[in-house]
Amino acid sequence: MFLTGLVLAAGASVRLGEAKQLLPYRGRTLLDATLDLARSCGFDQLLVTLGGAASDVRDRVDLTGCQVVQNPAFSTGCGSSVSTAARAVDSRADALVLLLGDQPGVRAADVRRVAAAGTPLAVCRYADGLGHPFRFGREVLPELYDLHGDKAVWKLLHSGRHPVTEVPVDGPVPIDVDTRADYERLLAGEA
Repeated sequence: MFLTGLVLAAGASVRLGEAKQLLPYRGRTLLDATLDLARSCGFDQLLVTLGGAASDVRDRVDLTGCQVVQNPAFSTGCGSSVSTAARAVDSRADALVLLLGDQPGVRAADVRRVAAAGTPLAVCRYADGLGHPFRFGREVLPELYDLHGDKAVWKLLHSGRHPVTEVPVDGPVPIDVDTRADYERLLAGEA
């Protein structure tokens, strides 16, 4: 199976007030940690979207092994990043696995389990609800081209148009960093 991974890292970090991709985390940056996770998953193709703070990210983050997709419409929500990146997915891809660039606590084993789901859509079912990563099978990829807004992938997931597998995952949904409080909770979990 040919798998494409997509790390969303184009946001402008409006709620945080600084580029969250570049926040210090485990001696590097938050985005470095997420890209390290993505690299460990064995994707055949690894895409990362950039937009806000793109030049600083290129200067400070190790993008080795990643195909960078520039999203000029990043300020319109993550749906634009997904739709822009979907056009860069290799034609051999059987599925696209979506990861958030500000969510380094996802486990590679869980990513692989979601990627192996046999339905057109799959999502992690954590102890406290659904969360990333998501899996989009080849048959769903064309629908990603027209996504827009911040909750676009959730709307597709809940649309009822495709069967969905909820992959059971131990523990709570990993923290994704949108606010200073989220970042502080993430750092507190390191201690």
